Amino acid sequence: SPIIVGPGIKTEIYIKTDNPKEVGADRIVNAIAAYKLYGGPVIIVDFGTATTFCAVDKEGVYLGGAITPGIEISAEALFEKTAKLPKIEFIKPKHSIGSNTITAMQSGMFFGYLGLTDELIRRFKRELGEDSVVVITGGQAELMGNESKLIDKINPFLTLQGLRMIYEMNK
Repeated sequence: SPIIVGPGIKTEIYIKTDNPKEVGADRIVNAIAAYKLYGGPVIIVDFGTATTFCAVDKEGVYLGGAITPGIEISAEALFEKTAKLPKIEFIKPKHSIGSNTITAMQSGMFFGYLGLTDELIRRFKRELGEDSVVVITGGQAELMGNESKLIDKINPFLTLQGLRMIYEMNK
């Protein structure tokens, strides 16, 4: 029978947020997998529909995180909400100074999200500990992870691994 990730499910981590019921299942699943695979403290960045940043301390306590619009949503917003900006492919541009609209948008999206990611990681490490392991997952994990010097692990299957772990804990 299916297992629903939510209140009452065994997770082996304590969720210490203002309202634990608000924490998305994807964030809980990623936190479990990251903590079990890499130990704590651990920072998890998931490049999904939203880009989420989660913090788990050395005891396995989920402390919360940050949520930003995802890369694809941001690109779609530029296309849909402006008069002349086209739909673009999210790739790493050759230069940060774009020589046309498309390369300028690609530069802004790629290097802007890289800067956002690195700055939030720096701030999380200040609060959680400089020894925190940083693991990233999600659709843009490979592309972003290969560019940042702050990322320790790229794990495109973190969510699936976490789901498997929860299944094993609850069967």
